[in-house]
Amino acid sequence: MLSENNQNKLARIVHDYQFEHAMDYFKESLRQAIRFSKKQIETYNDICPSRIGGDPDLPANVEWPVNSAGTPMTFLAQLCLSEVAPYDAAALISVKGMLYFFVGIDEPAYGIEHKVLYLSEDKLHEAKRYASPEVTALEVKFTGYQVSARSTMELPNYGYVDYDKVEDDEHDYDLYEELCFELNDESSSDLAVMFGYPSTQHGDCEYEAALHLLTGKKYSHSTDLALEQIADHFKGDLDRAKQEVQNTLLLLALDSDQDVGFCWWDAGELQFYIRREDLLAGNFANTYCSLYSS
Repeated sequence: MLSENNQNKLARIVHDYQFEHAMDYFKESLRQAIRFSKKQIETYNDICPSRIGGDPDLPANVEWPVNSAGTPMTFLAQLCLSEVAPYDAAALISVKGMLYFFVGIDEPAYGIEHKVLYLSEDKLHEAKRYASPEVTALEVKFTGYQVSARSTMELPNYGYVDYDKVEDDEHDYDLYEELCFELNDESSSDLAVMFGYPSTQHGDCEYEAALHLLTGKKYSHSTDLALEQIADHFKGDLDRAKQEVQNTLLLLALDSDQDVGFCWWDAGELQFYIRREDLLAGNFANTYCSLYSS
């Protein structure tokens, strides 16, 4: 449910851009998300803020994640959930503590080795800056930035939008995109998003992630086949398969950023996915990582 403030904001911006013809579609497809933007280069004077790049804050007894070759993964981000939760309009974050993101080699673009580590608040009392190993999987150390969170309303991007619902003789995609930018207050300092729409050309990211999370199978770029395979997992229940795809969420998308040093292939986006029921249960052991680049 949209808050009254968000309903009013959506109505105002839709009216300003004269997109009333698409309002029902907007309400149906809108995702309440959280965006993160750069605040300042990390000085490490504060322990356990939300941070992208740099080094993590970890207790000494936590082992650094390694990939299948035994090489330390590369640290990407830590999110302080108590800082993030106030901006979680969809009420998907059910736990407090810290969420950490690590990645192995970012090839191929699907099924990327990674680790999403969750530590509850009671395990963070002795956390401090934990220096990254000299050599990690990506052979690079990113510049750390503290980040701030904000609530956003995300409408489908070019990979997901139903053009027939938004375009007509007076409204083209460029105008729709301007509406989207204003709706989520998009900024050049934005680094990441939770629970929004992933960047893609095909609008099928959740099919790929759900298939892997539920069956371990590789996606063959056929949504119909993916649904069949997921349905087989549920003894032929196609409705359950469709619901599982809908309940596969973008846990975090990290954009390429020159300041931090992120460059995912050709300035693309690194994406982490999770099943809704796992997220609501505070279970981050089963996630999926892929990469989109044009």
